[in-house]
Amino acid sequence: MSRLRGTALRLTVLVGEDERHHGRPLYTEVVHRAHAAGLAGASVFRGIEGFGASSVVHTSRLLSLAEGLPVAVVVVDTAERIREFLPRLEELTGLGLVLLDECEVVRGRGPDEAPGGPGEVR
Repeated sequence: MSRLRGTALRLTVLVGEDERHHGRPLYTEVVHRAHAAGLAGASVFRGIEGFGASSVVHTSRLLSLAEGLPVAVVVVDTAERIREFLPRLEELTGLGLVLLDECEVVRGRGPDEAPGGPGEVR
C-alpha cells in the first residue's frame, strides 16, 4: 500500500448499533471488509443521539431508548480504491446512508512511524 496524500475520498456508512450480519455487528463487518480490501484506514464512531428512516429518535440520555444508537463507519482512501470497495457493501442488509465526499489528507502517519510523529496516512 502506498501512502495517501492530497485528495482522497471519504466513505461514511451509517448503521444502527444493533444491526447484525451473520451474528456480528454490522459496523464490524464493514471495518473487516475494508481491512481485507487493503484500504488505508477505517474508524467507527458511536453516536449519542439520532434518527433515521424509522423516524424514531434514539438517544443515550434515556436508558429505555439507548438501543439502536447511530454508528458511523468512516473509511478514507483514494477515490479509485473506495469506488472499487463499494460493491463489497452491496450484500449487507441493514445499512443506512452510504455517503461519499472528497477530502484532502493534510497529515497522518504510516504504520512504521511512532504515534504523534510526522508523516502521512497510508
